[in-house]
Amino acid sequence: MNRLSKWVVLWGAFFFAGSAAAKDPIKVGAILSVTGPAANLGGPEARTLQMLADEANKKGGLSGHPIEILLKDSGGSPEKAISLAKKLIEEDKVFAIIGPSTSGESLKIKGLAEEGKTLLLSCAAAESIVKPVGKWVFKTPQNDAHAARKILDHIKQAGLTKIGLVSSNTGFGKAGKEQVEKVAKEMGIEIVANEVYDKEATDLTAVATKLKAAGVQAFINWSIEPAQAIVLKNARQIGLNVPIYQSHGFGNIQYVKAAGPAAEGVIFPAGRLIVAESLPAGHPQKALLMKYKKDYEAKFKEDVSTFGGHAYDAFTLLGKIIEKAGTDREKARDALEGLQGFVGTAGIFNFSAQDHNGLQADAFEMLTVKQGKFVVLQEGAAKKEAPAQKK
Repeated sequence: MNRLSKWVVLWGAFFFAGSAAAKDPIKVGAILSVTGPAANLGGPEARTLQMLADEANKKGGLSGHPIEILLKDSGGSPEKAISLAKKLIEEDKVFAIIGPSTSGESLKIKGLAEEGKTLLLSCAAAESIVKPVGKWVFKTPQNDAHAARKILDHIKQAGLTKIGLVSSNTGFGKAGKEQVEKVAKEMGIEIVANEVYDKEATDLTAVATKLKAAGVQAFINWSIEPAQAIVLKNARQIGLNVPIYQSHGFGNIQYVKAAGPAAEGVIFPAGRLIVAESLPAGHPQKALLMKYKKDYEAKFKEDVSTFGGHAYDAFTLLGKIIEKAGTDREKARDALEGLQGFVGTAGIFNFSAQDHNGLQADAFEMLTVKQGKFVVLQEGAAKKEAPAQKK
């Protein structure tokens, strides 16, 4: 167990020691990619859970129950996630599992959650995690299908018809690739170059060169790993000066910092957390987003990311259903499936028996990178610029 795991678990175990009024603790497992290629996802998720567990226990726990987070670092490995999930379900008897961070891991363990009748609140984006719907499996990030459509809508409106698609060899990359291919075909947009790269690649000049040779008018880069920043750098280094679209897996400013000037002008869909300040005062998410952002950045001295937000939503959803239904697993599961109008960082959740994600395409904003920062894309300006860049 790493240092963070010990801290979170021991906090829940000892904060209420000797308190006769305290109810039984609730054990919640968390399988997150704190290290490895997906650390830009799992790190903020783990730190967010640390912060929320601290806050909850100081206030008396979740509905009076001390909360114990059993944090497990999967390193982004689907195989490791399987063994961790088995231990959490079979030995630790956790009430629920938050995570994993990645789609590949989540797809590998969703069956275990079903068999063990244990709530799984995945922090990964692939729509296939919740389609077909499993009784015990839910997820908090927006769907990759909605992200693909938002990107391709923008490409079509810009008058571009021949694009490239590059994706990482991960569960997230594979699922996104399939969604882009499907939606592009529906819209009459031709994918003239379609390349898959290794998630741990350090030089992707060959991939960028293939895109340039194919004469792409723009390209989509679908990944969650640091390699996505290398694609940007290598593309600009060889003079591929076309619009670049990223998936919602780009929502951590660390990727912008890694790509440097090559990230300037990149367009991507994301939740509103990373542009919370620019939301109008009456926006239903603004107060929550600003509080989470302020608390997280003050505590950890780093910019908030959409990925930490996925863990925030999972934890607060658990708090809500425990408040409504107590700690009976079946009743809590039913409460989650029936939850409507729940304001989270990713959007406003409306779950149902047919929808275990609860978010629609309007949970996304189209963003861009301007002077090294995330900003809301000004549609008119973007459309004027795109044709000039499509040579």
